[in-house]
Amino acid sequence: MPSMQAKRISPHNIRHTTAVHMLRSGVDINTIRAWLGHVSLDTTNIYAEVDLGMKAKALASVDVSGQP
Repeated sequence: MPSMQAKRISPHNIRHTTAVHMLRSGVDINTIRAWLGHVSLDTTNIYAEVDLGMKAKALASVDVSGQP
């Protein structure tokens, strides 16, 4: 793909992109942790903090407008 020639793609980029795609697809964060080989869930939570779109979707799904 010509548009990719000037870009530097590392194994880390591929791991990161795959983890974010898995998260967006609804894969449990603990499963992603195991797939990445992270010992600590704190390390994997970095991927969850990256995606603002997912955060917005989660907040939109919590409707508290009818609550006192």
